[in-house]
Amino acid sequence: MLSKIIEEALNQQVTIEAESSQVYLAMASWAEVQGFEGVATFMYAHSDEEREHMLKLIKFINERGGQARVSELKAPPTKFGSFRDMFEILFKHEVKVSESINDLVDVSLKEKDYATHNFLQWYVSEQIEEEALARTILDKINLIGDDKGGLYLFDNDVKQLIGNGTNSSIQ
Repeated sequence: MLSKIIEEALNQQVTIEAESSQVYLAMASWAEVQGFEGVATFMYAHSDEEREHMLKLIKFINERGGQARVSELKAPPTKFGSFRDMFEILFKHEVKVSESINDLVDVSLKEKDYATHNFLQWYVSEQIEEEALARTILDKINLIGDDKGGLYLFDNDVKQLIGNGTNSSIQ
């Protein structure tokens, strides 16, 4: 049985995961309009993945005797100055999500809820991968600079990152 403190903290994470899905979706739409099919495909896939993370939390809350809450979401930005700007925003967002997961782990330990602590370890590992992937992509974009040919190649290559180095299925 979940304590009210754990239930509230998990429900806050549900909202964060839903907002993450929206962030990736907004970035996918922007990239698609800019003509970058590879980046758009990558972002659409990650939007779906973040939604899966949210659903995994919802099912856990409900299975443990809590009530998962679907809340209103903040609208993400829909315009980005450049791919560099977009991926910098994405990296900062993933760091923020990692901090939220770490706070949730801390709450689970303070509440001595070891089942929730164990459940959250998947999210801890996932966030390590998400941050590393965002950092790698940002590094590549910084290497490319303003080279249009480099951006074209990057757009084609980024499709290879879907399911590669990311945990794209819920276990």
